[in-house]
Amino acid sequence: MAAPETQAPAPRSKGGPGHRLQVLRTERLTPHLVRVVLGGPGLEGVADNGFTDKYVKLAFPRPGVEYPTPFDVRAIRASMPREAWPIVRTYTVRSLDHAAGEMAIDFVVHGDRGVAGPWALAAEPGDVLVFMGPGGAYSPSTEADAHVLVGDEAALPAITAALERIAPGVPVHAYVQVDGPDDEMALATDADLSLRWLHRDAGEDLVAAVEAADWPAGTVHAFVHGETGDVKALRRHLLDERGLDRERLSISGYWRRGADEDTFQAEKVR
Repeated sequence: MAAPETQAPAPRSKGGPGHRLQVLRTERLTPHLVRVVLGGPGLEGVADNGFTDKYVKLAFPRPGVEYPTPFDVRAIRASMPREAWPIVRTYTVRSLDHAAGEMAIDFVVHGDRGVAGPWALAAEPGDVLVFMGPGGAYSPSTEADAHVLVGDEAALPAITAALERIAPGVPVHAYVQVDGPDDEMALATDADLSLRWLHRDAGEDLVAAVEAADWPAGTVHAFVHGETGDVKALRRHLLDERGLDRERLSISGYWRRGADEDTFQAEKVR
């Protein structure tokens, strides 16, 4: 069987003025997940790259810094010192619907912790969000006999987008870690879904659950994204113990325990 067609290099945005969208509405999905729906004329310039893990780089003004108008990321980086550059955070696009004129991003929120989460909690219709992208690299292969999807809240938008893409009746084994039962949500799919929620509050471990699980038969395409320590452990398990073909594994650390995104990204490029 040929390697999945979804592994082609992804188009990536390395900079530019950024797309400008306005908040249309927000929705509290779970205690720790807020959906922000964006739209406006700027949506026409946001290309759909076809990936279910498409992501964007959100640019937030740094507190106490006065920026030129309009808020142009490329111009700011060219004219202002690095310490004044906008704060950039990476988020997965939950959905992009040009016909409806909407793009949705789901934000993990923990009160006033972080930058993007508090912004999402306070977002109101008409607020402007500037971002670069999208990038991406994965969508579920139509040639696979089965799929394995593993992640946490940060990976949930990509997992739900993948589930909507998988053909009816195709087996899917999904493992999603959240804080507790209140953070579970309905996942729509026509696939034959076997879903297990893992609760941190109960001490349930994502890695242990995947390691102990029965493996689907046939050619498997896997998506494993989330906390870096979990991802590293699962990479070894899937490649060495399950014998998964590397070309059929999309795997990436989205974040690391104890590190904000600035620290995490700096460590990744060392």
